[in-house]
Amino acid sequence: MKKVVKFGGSSLASAEQFQKVGDIIRADESRVFVVPSAPGKRNSQDTKVTDLLYKIYGMMESNRPYLKVLEQIKIRYAEIIRGLGLKVSLVKEFEEIRKQLEKGAGEDYVISRGEYLNGKIMSAYLGYDFVDAANVIRFNDDGTLDAEETYRLMKAQLEAHPKAVIPGFYGSRKNGTVVTFSRGGSDITGSLVARAVKADIYENWTDVSGFMVADPRIVKDPEVIHTITYEELRELAYMGASVMHEDAIFPVSQVGIPINIRNTNDPEAEGTMIVERTSRVSKYTITGIAGMRGFVALNIAKDKMNTAVGFCRKALTAFEENGVSVEHMPSGIDTMSVIVHQKDFSEKEQQVISRIEELCEPDHLDIESDFALIAVVGRGMKSTRGTAGRLFSALAHAHINIKMIDQGSSELNIIIAVSNDDFENAIRAIYDIFVMAQI
Repeated sequence: MKKVVKFGGSSLASAEQFQKVGDIIRADESRVFVVPSAPGKRNSQDTKVTDLLYKIYGMMESNRPYLKVLEQIKIRYAEIIRGLGLKVSLVKEFEEIRKQLEKGAGEDYVISRGEYLNGKIMSAYLGYDFVDAANVIRFNDDGTLDAEETYRLMKAQLEAHPKAVIPGFYGSRKNGTVVTFSRGGSDITGSLVARAVKADIYENWTDVSGFMVADPRIVKDPEVIHTITYEELRELAYMGASVMHEDAIFPVSQVGIPINIRNTNDPEAEGTMIVERTSRVSKYTITGIAGMRGFVALNIAKDKMNTAVGFCRKALTAFEENGVSVEHMPSGIDTMSVIVHQKDFSEKEQQVISRIEELCEPDHLDIESDFALIAVVGRGMKSTRGTAGRLFSALAHAHINIKMIDQGSSELNIIIAVSNDDFENAIRAIYDIFVMAQI
């Protein structure tokens, strides 16, 4: 058995948290490759190390003195080292960082140093080898990941290190320039390592005991999802549900390596298993509920639209030309609605409308704004009769008006639109009918 384990910022925020992580790793000899994030918040008033590094870069760009902030970061790491009773020194590392800052280091280099320094501490604490992610994760010149070269480099280097710490979040171009993933990208690093070493499982340790059926900020103490497929997770992540970075799914899903979401503060909890496919029956008809506010619908009407060849293509051209991504497109015989993110659309709405008028010559066009989309996802819905009926009845009982309904051909999800004001009540109503009613 070979495991890759990734620990998030909250799991490594202090020496006390480091010790919990150390206990977890030492409790299972198969946890041989460790991917750490930068230290997160120790409390609600605290600042993440990565945010301090962003601050340093901003101050550097505006020619403001930043050494006091760099000193804060030094103190933060010194507290962790002292709390762990280590003799390791980061003096040389901080001196190199200071030199690079003076030379005008790029943003990606600056913000990646949190993971780099935490990796140094973690390797000393565990007695594992340190492998710089810049040497094993390769990016193309345009900033995209070169996955195949990454797997080649990583496989070759990690074969020489039976146990290693690989910092998360960053890699480099062939010329050595550091490049980072988007925020939360340490999850991607863990996934890449898991695939490269052909791990049996990828454990992603965070501060929650798995993936929840609904957002705990909306539903009090929601149930944990014990098993979820990659496809279900993609649907929920697309609609805003977040426990790990969305792009971390692909490397392992392509080769069938399961992901286990675990809680550093409750290591006995089984967490959530994310798998390619499963015969396990869901505890509930649905697997999860997720959604986002802030959408706009452009409603286009034209007589005999169904006979106008290319009408939909022309309408969508107006969005494409203006760089606006389309989320959903429900349609009827003489009508179609195009749903987009309000923040992406608001500045370009007049250009899009003018182009639709020019290309499509609609009989009527109006805009409906300030509504939310909610996805109800579950592999169990396909084999359960009356799922949609229960969903609509629950919302009607809660006096919530449904503005749009869209169901994928896979029958894996049902997406509805409601007003922004009804968003949270709608999620609670759906949770109650599908989860609370079955407990």
